[in-house]
Amino acid sequence: MTTTGQEIVLMDGTKFTASPLKISLLKPFMKTFTGLEKVADDNDKSMDVLLDCVQIAFKQYLPLVADNREAIEENLDLPTVYKIIDAASGMKLADATGLLNSIK
Repeated sequence: MTTTGQEIVLMDGTKFTASPLKISLLKPFMKTFTGLEKVADDNDKSMDVLLDCVQIAFKQYLPLVADNREAIEENLDLPTVYKIIDAASGMKLADATGLLNSIK
């Protein structure tokens, strides 16, 4: 079975196809993402959680960059972060945060 994904272009021109993460990466991704609820009132901490999720996703999409947080931060804007989160989780970020809020 082939899963088609979304082409994403980073600020440096790097292109990759983002599709839902394999389960071995989705588990730590979702565990990290659920931490967003605890820091929702702090923009810096919220951004750190989102970037932690992107780093996990990059283990599948761009393994050579996954451990270089500085390079990741230099080549992303917020709309691209949202696209990566959406593709990696297999759901829209708004849906995912809605799910987190309903669990309270």
